[in-house]
Amino acid sequence: MRINLPTWLTLFRVGLLPVMVVVFYLPFPGHNITAAIVFVLAAFTDWLDGYLARRMNLTSAFGAFLDPVADKLMVAVTLFLLVESHPSGGWSGVLMAVTAAVIVGREISVSALREWMAEIGMSATIKVAFIGKLKTVMQMVALVVLIVQHEKEATALRLYHIGEVLLVIAGVLTIWSGFYYLRAAWPILRGDTVVPPHGGDA
Repeated sequence: MRINLPTWLTLFRVGLLPVMVVVFYLPFPGHNITAAIVFVLAAFTDWLDGYLARRMNLTSAFGAFLDPVADKLMVAVTLFLLVESHPSGGWSGVLMAVTAAVIVGREISVSALREWMAEIGMSATIKVAFIGKLKTVMQMVALVVLIVQHEKEATALRLYHIGEVLLVIAGVLTIWSGFYYLRAAWPILRGDTVVPPHGGDA
């Protein structure tokens, strides 16, 4: 198998995840800024590999599989870090955990829906909507703010709470976009459209 440039960028994005985790926990001045820079670099490669794949017509089955996996790993790993290291706890911590669970749960559900639709040859009915792109942008902004401001100082906490609000908004958009995909697939899910038999995991 020959790996093209966009796929190398996707692999690079996956490789940045353990780097971000290590930097996030290392006790050196500015580690939060450094972790945020690594996250932004990973997010940039997400845009760049898609752009190059379209611009240079460098698509591949492996790249098409790996790209969404890398995206979801990036978001999920970052959310786990932020929930585990939440500085204030209490209801704020609960809200963060619930929002993270909603976002990760939606990503798993939509991925499973897309996989099933592709398996029965109906993937064309599930397309990325504008609300999904807006959700992604809001997530990225919220996560960068939260990574930078996760320290326990009072001044950082004020900005951290802004990041929490942005993440909650992203969570609402996540649910909204999830319903969009579900609505598109609902006629098939409820049996209005006949589909060929397919296998499933036990």
